Amino acid sequence: MFLCSGRMIQVLVLTLSAVASVWGSPLSQERFQITTFGAERRARWSLEGKTAVVTGGTKGIGKAIVEELACLGAKVITCSRNPADVAACLEEWKSKGLLVEGTAADVTTAEGRESLVKLAEEHFGGLLDILVNNVGTNIRKATVDYTPEELAYVMDTNFTSLFLLTKLLHPLLKAAAAVKGSRENGGSSVINISSVAGITPIKSGSPYAASKAAMNQVTRLWGCEWAPDGIRVNAVAPWYTKTPLTEPVQADPVRVNEITQRTPMKRWADADEVSGMVAFLCMKGAGYITSQVIATDGGFTANGWMT
Repeated sequence: MFLCSGRMIQVLVLTLSAVASVWGSPLSQERFQITTFGAERRARWSLEGKTAVVTGGTKGIGKAIVEELACLGAKVITCSRNPADVAACLEEWKSKGLLVEGTAADVTTAEGRESLVKLAEEHFGGLLDILVNNVGTNIRKATVDYTPEELAYVMDTNFTSLFLLTKLLHPLLKAAAAVKGSRENGGSSVINISSVAGITPIKSGSPYAASKAAMNQVTRLWGCEWAPDGIRVNAVAPWYTKTPLTEPVQADPVRVNEITQRTPMKRWADADEVSGMVAFLCMKGAGYITSQVIATDGGFTANGWMT
């Protein structure tokens, strides 16, 4: 129980009067304006209130992206082919207080894409701010050893599914930009997770490289085509990153050393070094960036033979 004597009341009144006097002073008003301006600036580097779909978000770079966006305030939906992976990640994210929903969906199939789009429509009220196309695969072998089925599998997973899913989600991205404002809110954002393999040969296999090069080109084209819709489109092209997808390479000491020595920063990337770039491109602070393919590669693509 809180007891307040007459003296305490008098002190409280005097204190409140002093605060009110200072608050009304020109200096206080100036500080308030600076604080307001600062808040507006900080909002440029936040994802509060934004909605996002991230494909393939239960492992590696995809999982890092889901966590990055959610930690910065976005509400995220992700998917994976494996229901057990989705369930495990959702439990983990819930324990961390992250606003993430997930579903078992294979975006290489029409049924999988449609179920993901339906979930986004229902969960986000028809407005989508961010789409991250992260699903990817690779079969590491020589060109002459590829079967037609393997070629189709890599291209369908890495490129065709991206093309068709983005087409389906375009109305939600356009609607969000129209409602929230492309200039005021940075517009809607599509981020395609590409690879340095789509820029220069890196012994990744030719179908994988071709799928990523195709992704890079539609990134440039969509950014121009959809700018009037308030949709920005960019790609992030990682170099070798420590993820499950690169485990076969990580198991080869000779190849690991070759990659490390050709990289100016002399190390592989961690997944959160890729997710940070993705988050930046989704923010209002990146509102004038579109049609770009940005390499997160430790300097590899610029290096040539200098080191």
